[in-house]
Amino acid sequence: MSFARWVILDTGILVSAAIRPDSIPALALEKAMLDFDVCVSQETLAELELVLGRSKFDRYAPKAQREVFLSGFREQATMVNVSIIVTDCPDPKDNMFLALAETAMAELIISSDPHLTNMHPWRGIPILPPAAFLVGIK
Repeated sequence: MSFARWVILDTGILVSAAIRPDSIPALALEKAMLDFDVCVSQETLAELELVLGRSKFDRYAPKAQREVFLSGFREQATMVNVSIIVTDCPDPKDNMFLALAETAMAELIISSDPHLTNMHPWRGIPILPPAAFLVGIK
């Protein structure tokens, strides 16, 4: 019997992966999808959809490409119902990733956001930048 290995990727990692398919965040997403179950919440998915829809990203990737990325990600990620509130992060907007990690009993969080990475580890959950994830997690 195998157990799920849950991982969370924050919005910044996913946006970077969407607009720069050859980037380190894109490679981290690919590895996460292959080796883990990537989980999202309604809140994290809504933020990703909102951010990817911003016209400021048009110069990096056409809106249609970002929509295809979002659709594919939505199909592959596992939705987790989060009913707890976490207020540990100095940036309140990032607490949704911590609440998701706690609820899903995630193995780790992948983020480049210093508000999150400076909390590493949080309640025993590593918070790693994508490059560290690529070299350090099997």
